[in-house]
Amino acid sequence: MANNDEFCKGYFELKAQEASYFDFIRILYSSELNKRNFFDVSAGVDETIRGFRRRWLIFISIVMQRLLFWFKNPMENLGSFIELLQNYPSFNGGFLQLFFNILQGKAVRPENSSEKFMSMIGNLDVRVELDKTIKIGDIRYNRHVSIMAAKLSYENEALNKTVIQQHWQMHFLGLYNFWNAYEEQYSTQATMFQDQIEDPNLIVVAFRGTGPFYANAWITDIDLSWYDLEGLGKIHAGFMKALGLQKPIGWPKHISQEAQGQNNSKEFAYYKIREELKKILSKNEKAKFIVTGHSLGGALAILFASILTLHEEEWLLDKLEGVYTFGQPRVGDEQFGKFMMEKLKKFDVKYFRYVYCNDMVPRLPYDDKTLFFKHFGSCLFYNSLYNGKVLEEEPNKNYFSLLWVLPKVMNAVFELIRSFILPWIKGNDYKQSWSEIIFRMVGLIIPGLSAHGPVDYVNLTRLGTNLHLPQSQEGLKHD
Repeated sequence: MANNDEFCKGYFELKAQEASYFDFIRILYSSELNKRNFFDVSAGVDETIRGFRRRWLIFISIVMQRLLFWFKNPMENLGSFIELLQNYPSFNGGFLQLFFNILQGKAVRPENSSEKFMSMIGNLDVRVELDKTIKIGDIRYNRHVSIMAAKLSYENEALNKTVIQQHWQMHFLGLYNFWNAYEEQYSTQATMFQDQIEDPNLIVVAFRGTGPFYANAWITDIDLSWYDLEGLGKIHAGFMKALGLQKPIGWPKHISQEAQGQNNSKEFAYYKIREELKKILSKNEKAKFIVTGHSLGGALAILFASILTLHEEEWLLDKLEGVYTFGQPRVGDEQFGKFMMEKLKKFDVKYFRYVYCNDMVPRLPYDDKTLFFKHFGSCLFYNSLYNGKVLEEEPNKNYFSLLWVLPKVMNAVFELIRSFILPWIKGNDYKQSWSEIIFRMVGLIIPGLSAHGPVDYVNLTRLGTNLHLPQSQEGLKHD
């Protein structure tokens, strides 16, 4: 697309929906992909994607995107049906009462806008209370609040408000639904709250991650497209679009009221959140904020910080205490990583990228010299015993390896067994739902899938080893 040249110096774009059945075959034997409608690159980039191995990665991405697109509606319908079933017990007083209600024809149908209704992610880990043993000032506090906020962002507005105000005794600012101009739909969500109504000391922004049956988010995760921004490097195109990339001008520092959608309620994630943060933080010069997210939400969290640096929002960056991500996929290339580490160090912003065991999402998109995606900063890696260590990269960084199949399956078996044992050792607060146990059974077939759920990330913030990063480690300080 010629429009890409207006805001980036290079691009690599896959348009899976425009690929024909013949294109699927052509990818595997032809190096002239730039002549096909589904494949768009800037001048010179096509030379870097020749070779069968490179085309194989493109083939996998295109095929998976098309499959997800074809099954988009069935997936969403199945997800809605499963969520409905999961919520029937809580709306009817438990399984036993539900049984009697069904016999009497009085079963209450769950309402998905109710404060009692929990998403599929919420049903994997039904805990909503913060760990009362983790106090403000504890080095675990921010990371624990972050994962709980990231988990809560998957829920509806009523539940968000109830949990934040009544359970956490904090001030709910809003659950936002943001417009994606490229997908032409509301595809990005985030929740915001602050620790107290007056004179807040901490504001939290939590981006929603990938829903298990939300095809569009999975398509974004596995897309290999990128844009090369001057000074920043190559960045995942789908993540930028979800955050509010402006069509066709990219990332202007300010957008017009018409573009911002004030007249038709369409708002873009980056611009709206930046605006709200400036309003709130201006009332208390000592206040700080953190940005967090699980899965896709983690990618949006660190990308939000990167666009602040692009726009030289120094006042906001000085107030950014840290970015906490859990199960985050790769966002950009090596140049982007170096740029971000330099800026994070300059503004003393802490970046904590948590990875639990065999979680498959941090190992996506593929990391190789061809497609450029690289993690940056230190990986705070935790094994299935919640013992952590600081690594440059999580083990088995690309997930797909025959050598790792048996160890991953054995570990998935251990995690399933542990789900029954942990409550006896640590208490009922660690009792896992039937939804989570079934999810762990699925993890026996696709090891690494169940490791991506929120349960283990919550557990590692409570039970895990407290990791201390050396201050010399490129600007990252103690957690």
